[in-house]
Amino acid sequence: VQLQASGGGLVQPGGSLRLSCVASGIILDYYAIGWFRQAPGKEREGFSCISRSDGRTYYADSVKGRFTISRDNAKNTVYLQMNSLKPEDTAVYYCAAGTYYSDYYCPVDYDYWGQGTLVTVSS
Repeated sequence: VQLQASGGGLVQPGGSLRLSCVASGIILDYYAIGWFRQAPGKEREGFSCISRSDGRTYYADSVKGRFTISRDNAKNTVYLQMNSLKPEDTAVYYCAAGTYYSDYYCPVDYDYWGQGTLVTVSS
């Protein structure tokens, strides 16, 4: 099982990036997917999750209105569109897959994790 996160990079404040999470070895249809991030010296934050089948989504207040999570089950891929990026969004971003979804938080005990992609927001 492998989750491959990609799309990170250096972007100026106010800019946009789209992250992708491609799965192999599992069928993403069967899993809730979350995006997590960890900034230097900080705990890992689960900031956006999407349910398995009905497309319900959760966003932390820190990204609500700026980030959008979506999934393309035919491509076994989940996306994260990030707009209006801020310096405080700088972190390593991870995708993860699990069987549990909540409308109120992203579970940190998901079963499968990607290796992370670095997003740096700086002028």
